[in-house]
Amino acid sequence: MRLPLPLLLSALVLGVTACAPLTAPTPTLMATPYTTTPAANYDWYLHVDGDDARLAYGLRDSDDLRLGLDCGRGSGRVALSALGETGARPEISLESGGEAALYPATAEASELTDGVVLSASVPAAAPVFRRFQAVGWLAQRQADDIHAYVAHPGSQARITRFFAFCG
Repeated sequence: MRLPLPLLLSALVLGVTACAPLTAPTPTLMATPYTTTPAANYDWYLHVDGDDARLAYGLRDSDDLRLGLDCGRGSGRVALSALGETGARPEISLESGGEAALYPATAEASELTDGVVLSASVPAAAPVFRRFQAVGWLAQRQADDIHAYVAHPGSQARITRFFAFCG
């Protein structure tokens, strides 16, 4: 028995529709549980010295830095430095715009805080850094706390310049 072409096409469309998911796929991270509004007086600052560059989030011209990214020109690697809690697992947990990464780190006692300074070397092209360049914020998880480091309008270009420098 042959079905008329319009009926056959309708059946095909209904069959394909029935196989389609009813909801969009769930992203790696659910909703952003923190604000992505820039904090007063804190921003991303870029410093280039010859073949080395540093992108740091903190207060300008102070020791109050929350997260540091360092690289050599064209190296393709970023050296992360962040504050951590004494006794906690030495790792740096970052996320940005739905991308997340957990990097094993080394820990050294901090001279400025009661905690430790965490250090890790990671690829500059890591997905979390690509999202950071696109959205202008990077968040760090520490135990049950999440700290979002958000670029102020106009300073996102520093982020782009840093990663272009790193290669």
